[in-house]
Amino acid sequence: MKLFDGLHKSVRALAREVKSSHIANRSEDPKPCRIGLAFGGGFARGLAHVGVLKVLEEEGIIPDFIAGTSVGAVIGAAYSSGVSAKELEEIASIVRFKDFARYTISRFGLCTNDRMTGFLHRILKVKTFEQLRIPLAVTATDFMTGQPIVFTKGDLIDPVRASCAYPGVFLPVNVEGKLMVDGLLGHAVPAQPLKQMGADRVAAVFFNAHWVQKSPRHVLEVIGQCFSIAQANMSCLWQQHADLLIEPDVSAYAFDDFQKALNLVKIGEEAGRKALPTFRAWAAERTAYEKYLHEVGSRKISVATAPAIVQQPLALR
Repeated sequence: MKLFDGLHKSVRALAREVKSSHIANRSEDPKPCRIGLAFGGGFARGLAHVGVLKVLEEEGIIPDFIAGTSVGAVIGAAYSSGVSAKELEEIASIVRFKDFARYTISRFGLCTNDRMTGFLHRILKVKTFEQLRIPLAVTATDFMTGQPIVFTKGDLIDPVRASCAYPGVFLPVNVEGKLMVDGLLGHAVPAQPLKQMGADRVAAVFFNAHWVQKSPRHVLEVIGQCFSIAQANMSCLWQQHADLLIEPDVSAYAFDDFQKALNLVKIGEEAGRKALPTFRAWAAERTAYEKYLHEVGSRKISVATAPAIVQQPLALR
């Protein structure tokens, strides 16, 4: 009996020690750190997003969520579908305006992006949000109500096309019976949707340079400059949801400089490398939290089996 009494006291002492140790460390428990990438618009300048993705891919840092507006939606959808950053760079080097757009005669815009349907079918590795390897949000704007729309499920093609329907330049896109235009009017840089999806840290990629630096060449640049000014003035609305702001310097490039894609990708890389210390810190936090969850799970299994061991000596007494 004395042997059982001693064993019982030892087990109880060990249990108290484990419990007190767990309580003492609770204030230092790691916090979740799910990483979100918000890609803004920018036409050809938006190819700099690919450079940011290249840097993260080289570091082995995969975002938990991606959200995109306009060209950011195209790149975000492609990457989330499984297209690598290197593959995106190769696509960027050969893509031209005519591959996804054409001029048209219409009261509602100068161009149509209907060719984007075929373009997206060629580059995307999946065709629905549910099949993506990384959760994605694509933003657009309801033309009639002005409400920002965030697509996260269903077909990918039409929401991405709608997100790219720059007002006055491209015709509105019909999505499920509603006319949609570019997401920049609601979410110029979609940082807020990422927080709503569950991201704890958001890196926002934004092109601050205006469309025109000297004088406009044609009506497209007049329209673009006006929206660029409005977008810059509204930047405070989305920046409050961003934890990191990345601003590739694309001021030397025009909105349609698709032939300079590789230079734009390189500029994105340079901006991404400057942000690497923050991304590395976030990745370390994320890893620490995942390790912590694993340890907590192991502790629960151990605690669940402990009472049976403790009770055996009592039953024998």
